[in-house]
Amino acid sequence: MKVLANDGISDSGRIALQNAGIELIDTTVSQEHLAGFINENQVDVLLVRSATKVPAILIDACPTLKIIGRGGVGMDNIAVEHAIDKGIYVINTPKASSRSVAELVFAHFFSLARFLHESNRLMPLEGDTHFKAMKKAFSSAVELEGKTLGVIGFGGIGREVVKMGISLGMKVKVFTRKPRTETVSISFFDGQQVDFNITSGNDWDEFLADTDFISINTPKSEEYILDTPQFMKMKDGVFIVNAARGGVLNEVALLDFIDNGKIAGAALDVFENEPAPELPLLMNPNLSLSPHLGGSTRDAQQKIGAELAAQIIELKHKL
Repeated sequence: MKVLANDGISDSGRIALQNAGIELIDTTVSQEHLAGFINENQVDVLLVRSATKVPAILIDACPTLKIIGRGGVGMDNIAVEHAIDKGIYVINTPKASSRSVAELVFAHFFSLARFLHESNRLMPLEGDTHFKAMKKAFSSAVELEGKTLGVIGFGGIGREVVKMGISLGMKVKVFTRKPRTETVSISFFDGQQVDFNITSGNDWDEFLADTDFISINTPKSEEYILDTPQFMKMKDGVFIVNAARGGVLNEVALLDFIDNGKIAGAALDVFENEPAPELPLLMNPNLSLSPHLGGSTRDAQQKIGAELAAQIIELKHKL
């Protein structure tokens, strides 16, 4: 079996595949030459992250493919249904990067709540001349403890965000299309474990009325999940983080509600127009920004590689 990891793979995945006698090719092939490379080398498994696209035309052009794997959660860069119809296994790693994404969400929450995003911009420029003025301007910060955290989506990442919120002493509520109850377990350094039963709701009025911090953790959607009707229902001074997918939040409306003071600040790790976000977003001082870094930690990459390798090895015996 030959595996092409076109967007790379961690050492953990590489070693696991090699130990299973699977040939790994980690050459990065350009999109336009990908079909030719796969056919020339008789590749059985194509592994990608977000850079490489796997549309139906590529799948049709590569009859040797038996498995297509996505290192990450979202599958919007792969024609999943088409691949399945062709008898190809499609795999991903829904759990591997959940912790990393959730930690980024709270990195942005802390940055917004303490004005660190703006302070880091201004200190190099004005720290020696306007130190006292900035200290005064940034003194109206807030703590997260005791505040209400609203989590949109209750998948692996949403669960991790909920766990972190509870650990910080926040009140937690979850929004899903269909209400459900799940048990969230938090483990501590001394071996203790505490379970919490969390019931989600689907009433926007109830969810948004008293929520102080909102995290979007959903798959890609055809329509905005947060748009003008939702922004209008939020309490004044809310903070929002989108580390899900570009297009789940109306960025133009977001800026309007930041300008009128309804939204105190927002963080975007993903954008509607990637990899070239709109300039008004990049220049707005009330936004904390990162270039789609949710699962980009060394820890997550090792987990992703290991999880992909384990699935490939298991499927190898079925092919």
